[in-house]
Amino acid sequence: MSCLQLSDAGFRIDEHWLVRNISMEVVPGYVTAVAGPNGSGKSTLLRMLAGLWHPTEGEVSIEGIPYKKMSRKIRAQRISIVPQDTRLDFSFTVQDVVLMGRHPHLGRFAALSKKDMECVNSALERTNIAHIANSLVNELSMGERQRVLIARCLATEAAVILLDEPTANLDIDHSLELFQMLREMTAAGKAVAVVLHDLNAIVRWADYVVLLHQGRLIDSGTVTRVLDKDRVESVFGVRTEQLQTADGSLVLVFHHSDKMELSADSMNQTSL
Repeated sequence: MSCLQLSDAGFRIDEHWLVRNISMEVVPGYVTAVAGPNGSGKSTLLRMLAGLWHPTEGEVSIEGIPYKKMSRKIRAQRISIVPQDTRLDFSFTVQDVVLMGRHPHLGRFAALSKKDMECVNSALERTNIAHIANSLVNELSMGERQRVLIARCLATEAAVILLDEPTANLDIDHSLELFQMLREMTAAGKAVAVVLHDLNAIVRWADYVVLLHQGRLIDSGTVTRVLDKDRVESVFGVRTEQLQTADGSLVLVFHHSDKMELSADSMNQTSL
């Protein structure tokens, strides 16, 4: 059974539909990527999955239970999100921010338990920020702030992890660490959904992909089936070559659709 599900969901602002008629699943043990051109509705979709935006139509449910029948606290225990925006403009320490991930498990006046601190320390270690635990978050680099938010997410121990462009402010080394971490989480039974622009990262690290265009679901399924040459060209407007690395991994090379010259945009996409 799916862990997290959208059923015929759509979201509208005034008379403008950002996404519509979206049905998808985020299943335990797998990384599901959400892909599409800018403005296709990827972040809107993730916000609906997280319960931050309530669908104008359709339904979001987890383990068969609609969000509208679930308390905010219970939902926060089961689903954790790492937003794209890494602004942290307050003078909290890194450890303080990561501790916030334990709040859904605490009563109003409950003190932190030994388990709470173990979860926090584990999250700090897994994201390689234990050495800056006492630093102020508003003095960190954007990449360090991103890792703090990921650590907060891990500290929640949620069954579902949602991430919106988590590598946007990370260097190559830390991006690779992040993707490896996502694979470790799914191996432990968690369900992961991640919005990504980098199709090569999706090809290498994701199990399933949900492809959006202009607020509509184009297709969903295994990465190799959904991201075939014809579909990538029709959605992204580029021609695609599929190459293999020495270890057998698939790599996509992009060209302008009207000529076989490597585009400047594709040169900026890093294969992770």
